[in-house]
Amino acid sequence: MESIRVATRSDAAAVREIYAPFCTSSSVTFEETPPTESEMADRIESTLEQYPWLVAETDAGVAGYAYAGPLRKRQAYEWLVELSVYVAEDARRSGVGRALYEALFAVLKPQGYCDAYAVTTLPNPETVRFHERLGFERLVDFPAMGYTQDAWHDVCWWRRPLAEKEDEPDRPTPFPAFSEAVDVGSLLAAEADGVSDTAGPTEVS
Repeated sequence: MESIRVATRSDAAAVREIYAPFCTSSSVTFEETPPTESEMADRIESTLEQYPWLVAETDAGVAGYAYAGPLRKRQAYEWLVELSVYVAEDARRSGVGRALYEALFAVLKPQGYCDAYAVTTLPNPETVRFHERLGFERLVDFPAMGYTQDAWHDVCWWRRPLAEKEDEPDRPTPFPAFSEAVDVGSLLAAEADGVSDTAGPTEVS
C-alpha cells in the first residue's frame, strides 16, 4: 500500500467501483441498488462536512476506503460514530482494511469522538475476527434483522472505545476545522506503515 489520504469528489468513480458489487451480489450492505457516481460524490462531500472519509491507494489505484458517520441523529449521540470500510477484491488480506480503520481511529480520537461502532452481517467469521483483533467488543446479535439477496440476515453490533468520556465534554471538532488545525496528511502517513489485515468490508446500512 502506498498511502492513505482524505477522499475527494474525484474519487467517486473508484469508490463506486469497489462498492457496487457488494450491493448487487452480496449481503454485506443492505443497499441493493448501487449509487451513481454523482450520488457517491455527494456522499463523500457531505460526510467530510463533519467526519473523515479516507481512501487507500496502491500503484494500481484506490484499493479501499473507509469513513465515519453519525450513529444516531440526536445531539446526545454526537460523541459516537459508526464506521464503514470496503476493500477491493484484489486488495483483501493485504493490510488495507486494518490500515484504514487505524487511520480513522487516529483522526476521530483527536476530533473528540469517544466510541466507534460497526454493524456487520452474520455469519461472517473473517469480519468477526477482524473486529476482535482491532479491539471491538461484540455487543449484540439481532436475528433475521434484514431481508436482502433473497434471504433474512442476522446483524451484529460492535463497539470500540476511542477516548475516555469526560463529565462535560467539548463537542467534536468538524473535520474541516480539524484539518485546518492538524497536519492530517502526516497523521495518516504515520498510520499507514506496517499494518496487516485479514478482512475486507463490514458495513450494513
